[in-house]
Amino acid sequence: MANPEILELLSTNKVFDGELRKYKFKACLNANFNLFLPSHSAAAHVPLLVYLAGLTCTEDNGAQKGGFFGPAAAKGIALLFPDTSPRGAGVEGEDKDWDFGVGAGFYLNATNPAFAKHYNMLTHVTLELPQVLSTAGLPIVCGHGALTLYLASKTNQYRSVSAFSPICNPINCPWGQKAFKGYLQGGTTEAAEQYDATELIKKRTDPVRILIDYGTADNFYKQGQLLPENFVKAAREAGHDESQVQVRSQDGYDHSYFFISTFATDHINFHAEFLL
Repeated sequence: MANPEILELLSTNKVFDGELRKYKFKACLNANFNLFLPSHSAAAHVPLLVYLAGLTCTEDNGAQKGGFFGPAAAKGIALLFPDTSPRGAGVEGEDKDWDFGVGAGFYLNATNPAFAKHYNMLTHVTLELPQVLSTAGLPIVCGHGALTLYLASKTNQYRSVSAFSPICNPINCPWGQKAFKGYLQGGTTEAAEQYDATELIKKRTDPVRILIDYGTADNFYKQGQLLPENFVKAAREAGHDESQVQVRSQDGYDHSYFFISTFATDHINFHAEFLL
């Protein structure tokens, strides 16, 4: 049972014979997350897949729209859906723009003093949540993270990574440049060391397990926000072939959860190869 001093269970829903639980994590700022446990998790430890949602999202978008529960239940994989930023930090300007601040934490640890106290989503996802789940006695092990968390991990914390329409080279796109200027004292120079997947893949000499899908009708792709070609070029030059880095262009798909739900099973099956 979860420790009520750490976690407050807000709701439960049965889905694909498993259980979706919504928790409040009691910390300096309370943080909600969703956790799916497959049906046999009460009897045995199960691997964990972490879904990190994009700009403007909460912990609910992937859980409600992603289409992950069926294939995850079939493979016996637990799913964790964290929030995308702190809520209620009270930082001036944090709710001014949709692509920065609330709902857009970029899964980094801020070094700009205005944001550094609370905007530490890297620590929240990689340390706080795993620790609180372990302390609470929830039956999950292993893990998966998004591109930069996977590539920057010094401890091989994550076994594989996949992404839908990710910002692959943020130091060279408007979204990333804006975020890094606001969150990091060193701006894009600091970001290149830890928060840019294209820069990070250049430094990886060990084998990697990466799957990326993006849609050709994605307006953000057309606007140059995603830059998957830059990531592929860097990966190939670093010696990571198609068996290690798959980047798939999906004709006619946009940036919506209709796209994500179409290929959700592919991504669950991809991770199952390395988690089970």
